[in-house]
Amino acid sequence: MEATVSSGQMLLGLAVGIALLLFLAMKTRIHVFVALIAASLTTGLIGGLPFADVMKSITGGFGSTLGSTGIIIGLGVMVGAVLERSGAAEQMAFSIIKLIGKAKEEWALALTGYVVAIPVFSDSGLIILTPLAKSLSRMTGKSVIGLGLALATGLQLAHVFIPPTPGPLAVAGILEIDMGVMILWGILLTIPTLIASTLYCKWLGKKIYMIPNDEGEFDRKEFREEYIRSIENMEQIYKDKNLPGAGLSFAPIIIPLILILGNTTASFLKMDNALAAFFKIVGHPIIALIIGLMVALYGLARRLSKQEINKAIEDGVKSTGMILFITGAGGALGYVVRDAGIGNALGEAVLNVGIPGILIPFVIAALMRISLGSATVALITAATLTAPLVPQLGLNPTLVAMSTCAGAVSFSYFNDSGFWVFNGLYGLKEVKDQFMAKTMISFIGSGSCLALVLIFNAFMS
Repeated sequence: MEATVSSGQMLLGLAVGIALLLFLAMKTRIHVFVALIAASLTTGLIGGLPFADVMKSITGGFGSTLGSTGIIIGLGVMVGAVLERSGAAEQMAFSIIKLIGKAKEEWALALTGYVVAIPVFSDSGLIILTPLAKSLSRMTGKSVIGLGLALATGLQLAHVFIPPTPGPLAVAGILEIDMGVMILWGILLTIPTLIASTLYCKWLGKKIYMIPNDEGEFDRKEFREEYIRSIENMEQIYKDKNLPGAGLSFAPIIIPLILILGNTTASFLKMDNALAAFFKIVGHPIIALIIGLMVALYGLARRLSKQEINKAIEDGVKSTGMILFITGAGGALGYVVRDAGIGNALGEAVLNVGIPGILIPFVIAALMRISLGSATVALITAATLTAPLVPQLGLNPTLVAMSTCAGAVSFSYFNDSGFWVFNGLYGLKEVKDQFMAKTMISFIGSGSCLALVLIFNAFMS
């Protein structure tokens, strides 16, 4: 990038690019994938990058994003297809309903996502567990949107706040916070937030009432209370079904999660032995999902012919094509913003505004999340820019870390891969519905956590 490019020009490029993206996605026939590429090109060129560098950032960002998520998405969808076709997803849903009781499915999925995301990348966890949310929706008559969003918000909160996930782990290191303290404070702030978010998910499920059908599509209609089925009715419906056992049904999900957790734990404890080497291999998300797929194919799908299995997998993979394209395009926009220096310009602008110290990491992280789409990058950047100010302003480093995490939760939208993964998996096509789901839940999570940070700061400062 040329040295003559000013911060104002960079920020103008981002503003024009986002405005163009919103206009094309909401007001024209242009598909959001093309709109994302156009926004990336506009942002880079106005922001001062030469055309060749803009194209390099777009192609590099697209490829890098798909390189990290594409294989995982494909394998996860294959596992989900076998789970659904074999009846295992129905068995899992029925088992959970019997365990937790009627009308608590959103709470169960929110807590499941919260626990799973501690060792597992949030997008991966959403892909792995989505068949469960879909089956619960079909069985209970509850909207798949409310159920899936509860799962997604649990995954997102733990992913951003609780080590040993990479983002909060880096924040603790940069701000020199004890790991145990970081974990405890992360739990303290996110449990109340998880409750508030799940209540919103229950409400939204009635406003966007969608149920997955047998063809893999989503049927939408106005919500009525009589659509919700009782446990007694479901027991009668599934009483005579020849479903797989509960243990075998959960195995393709539980085994990969255990393997990934083992790898995370070994790395966190800095183990250097044969067990750690074993988990480093089998606990890699791609290898773990392949093992899960093998369990599904040779355990659950034994009653199905090879043709039936292949058709189920092919039908599942077909639905992921556009998800992959849009996910990659979101990564392209993030790379353009990074390579043009726009992210740094945003951070410097905030530092010069003169806002209260405890809000500085929140605002920087929020702007990074808005511009780059990556919560992990937002966390690391905000913590790095804020760390020198902690002693100067007399701030509590733990609360600075929590403020950083609260900012990184905010504003999940067009350039966030998780935004598109959720919309694709749950059939949300209208921009209004997309904002009401993934974007609004990120506002609730961010706002709730920030409110708690401000309350604690008032008493601890």
